[in-house]
Amino acid sequence: MFDLAAKEARVKELETLMGESSFWNNSEQAQLIINECRDLRAWTVSYQELKTKFENCKELLPEAYELNEESFIEELLRDLDSIEKVLGDLEVQRMLSGEMDNKDCYLTINSGAGGTEACDWAQMLSRMYQRWAAKKGWKIEIIDFVDGDVAGLKSITLRFQGSYAYGYSKAEKGVHRLVRISPFDSNAKRHTSFASVDVSPEITTDIQVEIKPEDVRVDTFRSSGAGGQHVNKTDSAVRLTHMPTGIVVSCQTQRSQVQNKEACYQMLRSKLYEMEVLEREKALNTLKGEKKKTLGVAKSAIMFFNLIRLLKTQGRKLKVVTYKP
Repeated sequence: MFDLAAKEARVKELETLMGESSFWNNSEQAQLIINECRDLRAWTVSYQELKTKFENCKELLPEAYELNEESFIEELLRDLDSIEKVLGDLEVQRMLSGEMDNKDCYLTINSGAGGTEACDWAQMLSRMYQRWAAKKGWKIEIIDFVDGDVAGLKSITLRFQGSYAYGYSKAEKGVHRLVRISPFDSNAKRHTSFASVDVSPEITTDIQVEIKPEDVRVDTFRSSGAGGQHVNKTDSAVRLTHMPTGIVVSCQTQRSQVQNKEACYQMLRSKLYEMEVLEREKALNTLKGEKKKTLGVAKSAIMFFNLIRLLKTQGRKLKVVTYKP
């Protein structure tokens, strides 16, 4: 199911390359090989460990029942539950077989209609995604942010670095709507707010995306928030606008304009590459006569908050969860 034989053969091939004396002559290529080997080992090592663990449980569990060792039985059952969970994670990763699924990603949140309430909703989504990424063990970096006029965030761009970061995050693309009793309204009326989420993969150095200088408009401005006199008194923040596609990216978290500009170009290349891949997939689906929507198409997630219950709808599924303030 996981094609482990091919993965193990590839790991041996990469380990042979890593053992050569000329391996570090090209540091960028060497890093790509190391990353590929690490990703493949995550499959092969995990599976072998699970196999050994399961065989031990299979042998010890009948003996534990015969001896009526309740504590030992509970421990073995917990091990079986953990095995099932890891297998489920491996199965999800097997389904994330797209060209870009195993890459790091950028996640951008923009507040929509709703004013201060929408900015607060954008900040809530930002905290939610950062905690979700931290729970998965990913590295999180804030690339750019714009504070709201009263509270919350007008926009924020996060960078997630981890195994299959784009594959797991791409389903969050789309418009997210919040309906709740607004804490910013003294009349305690119900308000509806919107925020859009966009996810794009971070391309590696082995992928070349050509960007013509005349197609890009560069704007500089002063960074907001903390950072000392240097970032607040110089135009260190950078915004790039790709004229043919209308894509806009910005960065203000680095200390120098050069670093922010480099980060912006990296994000722009990633978005252009994603656009190219999605167009190619769309063309292939058209040739195959498929009418199903491709993964990553914008969806709408609706969340309702009040003091009694939390309702979360996703597609046609409805789940009711008691909310305890």
